[in-house]
Amino acid sequence: MTVSMLQSSYLNYIENPNPDDFGPSIESFLDWLEKPTAMLLTGKDSSKIRAVCTLLHGNEPSGTKAIFNYLKSKETPRVDTLFIIASVEAASADPLFANRMLPGKRDLNRCFRPPYNDAQGQTAKAICDLLLHIKPECLIDIHNTSGSGPAFGVAIVEDANHVALTSLFTNDLIVTDLRLGALMELSEKDVITVTIECGGVQDHSSQIIALEGLQRYLSSEHVLAETGNEYPVNIYHNPIRLETKNHGEVAYHQHPSDKAVITLPEQADKFNYGMLPKDECIAHLSEGGLGQLTAKDHLGNERLDEFFTEHKGKLYARHPIKVFMATTSPLIAKTDCVFYFIGYNTG
Repeated sequence: MTVSMLQSSYLNYIENPNPDDFGPSIESFLDWLEKPTAMLLTGKDSSKIRAVCTLLHGNEPSGTKAIFNYLKSKETPRVDTLFIIASVEAASADPLFANRMLPGKRDLNRCFRPPYNDAQGQTAKAICDLLLHIKPECLIDIHNTSGSGPAFGVAIVEDANHVALTSLFTNDLIVTDLRLGALMELSEKDVITVTIECGGVQDHSSQIIALEGLQRYLSSEHVLAETGNEYPVNIYHNPIRLETKNHGEVAYHQHPSDKAVITLPEQADKFNYGMLPKDECIAHLSEGGLGQLTAKDHLGNERLDEFFTEHKGKLYARHPIKVFMATTSPLIAKTDCVFYFIGYNTG
């Protein structure tokens, strides 16, 4: 198939771009990209291809910055490499890297399942069509978390290959049966896929994790599991999403907000580190209490009362829980979720 046949009105396709054309900065790189773009780079070994996707959310820049720095270095990857940089328009909107998606548009990483009846859906379909044609041996999807926190991988399959890929970036892997329309759900049918959450945008370590992990991924002769190798990765299963019902308002303040159903600390992303004990106040609740929250597992079962309790208008965990992706963004908290958690019922 020729380059022209791979072009799409929703996804640009370029082979071996000249890094000198990108300009000196990430801003000029985004200007050069203009729209969702796939770039195929010839490696030392063209018998196989690896893929990297990033910027599915326009406010998660670490993957794009890592790809920009890698391309500007003019290194030659070990094998042919497909880079996909997705939400370029959202990232480019003022202020830079501040918009998860453009106003009125769907979250692109919820569009990788039918129907594909809008621009976001067509972009998602174009990405999957390209992956289906290119047939990479594996795919890494690089994200930032919506709050400060340690890096971790996410996959929908638990096996040695997914563990090996995760180990290039981090030592923690979440395996989930939850389906939201994310890239890893659809692409996994055709290519081994791991999502890497490399930490919060403001965490200096996030950029290091993204770039160093990318360099390992692109320079290693083998990135999938090899017989006899051990990969020290901790595996967590099926975290549950704590959400507000009907997109109830979420606030971040020391004192309860009159307009919010739940008010968390301003530094709520501190919950992402270590275990959250049962005696630590998580949030203030409004008069509706627990009735305004929901925590359904991947099977659709309500688990809120099993893991949380209310005492004097405050929210506590019934048992120690491990929290992932606690955000400090009221918009993300109310439209997506407050955080993910794994419960440890000690009886």
